[in-house]
Amino acid sequence: MSESILGISAFYHDSAAALIVDGEIVAAAHEERFSRKKHDSSFPRQAIAYVLEEAGLQLADIGVVAFYDKPYLKFERLLETYHSFAPRGLRSFLSAMPVWIKEKLFMRQMLKDEFKQLCGCCPKVIFPEHHLSHGASAFYPSPFTEAAILTLDGVGEWSTSTIGRGRENSIEVLRELDFPHSLGLLYSAFTHYCGFKVNSGEYKLMGLAPYGDKNSVQVKEWIELIFSDLIDLREDGSFLLNMDYFEFATGLTMCVDNAWHKLFGVPRRKAEDSLGQDHMNLALAIQEVTEEIVLRLARTARDLTQCDNLVMAGGVALNCVANGKLLRSGLFQDIWVQPASGDAGGALGAALAGWHIYLDNPKECSGQDAMKGALLGPEYDSRDILKLARRYQASSLKFSDFNELCGKVASLLAEGQVVGWFQGRMEYGPRALGNRSILGDARHPEMQKKLNLKIKYREGFRPFAPSVIEECISEFFELDRPSPYMLLVAPVREERRNTLPEGYHSLPLYERLYHPRSDVPAITHIDYSARIQSVSRNVHPKYWQLIDTFRQQTGYGLIVNTSFNVRGEPIVCTPEDAYRCFMATEMDYLVMGDFLFSKTEQPLYADRDYWQQTYELD
Repeated sequence: MSESILGISAFYHDSAAALIVDGEIVAAAHEERFSRKKHDSSFPRQAIAYVLEEAGLQLADIGVVAFYDKPYLKFERLLETYHSFAPRGLRSFLSAMPVWIKEKLFMRQMLKDEFKQLCGCCPKVIFPEHHLSHGASAFYPSPFTEAAILTLDGVGEWSTSTIGRGRENSIEVLRELDFPHSLGLLYSAFTHYCGFKVNSGEYKLMGLAPYGDKNSVQVKEWIELIFSDLIDLREDGSFLLNMDYFEFATGLTMCVDNAWHKLFGVPRRKAEDSLGQDHMNLALAIQEVTEEIVLRLARTARDLTQCDNLVMAGGVALNCVANGKLLRSGLFQDIWVQPASGDAGGALGAALAGWHIYLDNPKECSGQDAMKGALLGPEYDSRDILKLARRYQASSLKFSDFNELCGKVASLLAEGQVVGWFQGRMEYGPRALGNRSILGDARHPEMQKKLNLKIKYREGFRPFAPSVIEECISEFFELDRPSPYMLLVAPVREERRNTLPEGYHSLPLYERLYHPRSDVPAITHIDYSARIQSVSRNVHPKYWQLIDTFRQQTGYGLIVNTSFNVRGEPIVCTPEDAYRCFMATEMDYLVMGDFLFSKTEQPLYADRDYWQQTYELD
């Protein structure tokens, strides 16, 4: 009889479900992909239904359900925080308490009620701590039998950062930093002050940072101000925040805007305001501070554990610029970061903690990670795609030979066309890794502009990532190992860079942005860096084949890869989602399975007889 554990995260942001069967990660998915509500925080009904269906199980077959944090400890933290800061925070207290007293305080019963509505029964529910869930999501799927563990996020119950050691099937927490002293919340405060949305705009702040002027007096002064007025950083990476400048503990916003304005001399940017050099310099200042803190914490983790390898999770672990610098520091021989490092990944971590710690099962280690390329979501077959094509009378062409399809798509990319690429199982985590992706030619000098403004409908300054076949990594980048989950930033090789014009760093943002900085300008950020996804022939055979075909045609074994969605929407899940996104943007072509869709040609398969004869449709 198989043993199974269902992990869930819910009721804050990025709800998700993950299923472990006999120690294997069978399926995992974000609720937002099904509900189409970005960062959906509701009970993950549809994600649970999917992971059970993928395993051929019903909820009654599940032995244990693991929820990703401990609600009682979180409630204790809220009460003690409001008490400590009183009388500040009364408004926030009056807003938060009714929800807790009515619902969240009775989380176990609320979960039981949800499960009973799903199937009329309720399995046993366990509650690993939030940062244990993060740590478990990083260590247990990693390729290491022993590793230092670093978890960094906003806050769980009390912890905001932890250092631990994973050995075989156990996790030991060695150090922890508690609320309100949080690196994640510090970074989010700057995200808010620069005019971006907290819990989703942190990527934008990281992408904006390279536009800051490293050599400017302003950046250097602001870094000093952060360390002197906002944060007291210790040698071991621990720190205290000066809460006179922050509102997140008891308020309804992140920071005391007037105090920040007085400190930095720059008012808070509103979302609709244009971006000035001040905002770019502020983004750079906090990015450099973040990197320094991460490096000190990692050094402490190395000293405490004496481990050669490091694993990371939590929202701050998605800061791939800091990860790249940590790797290049040489503190550890290797680093592995959970691709679903945010709260959605807590669902997987909770399930893994249940399997290895609660049920005391060993950690299997094959030398490869156990995430299956993060391809853990639903997939759809030709019949699903054909039904969609018939319903919309879509212009489509089916290829019987995948080699021929790759040849056609590679040619379209080389011509400067933008292609939606929908294959196999959907990715788990915030990154599209070649199964729900929008693709372009990295050599094209206008590609970044086209993708941002005409396809993604987002800010023009945001960079794009390359997908490079593993065999070509060192040909383009200063990186000596795979980066399968797009979680490491590395420099573009010196010989591929273009000389910058005189006075380049004083030019307006978009004049700097659209200057071709290398022979692959669409993926070369303004500081000559790139957020790399390496593609393995074994893990992503179809995606690898497409890029290799492009290499054969052009000599370049890499392409642009961005997530298949538009601003404000989750990554597409179903063929219907993909087709709607394709038709609503200026994307040129769409590939789903063996089908190539276009917007210009007449429908090729509108004939009912063809459909019935070929696919025996009802």
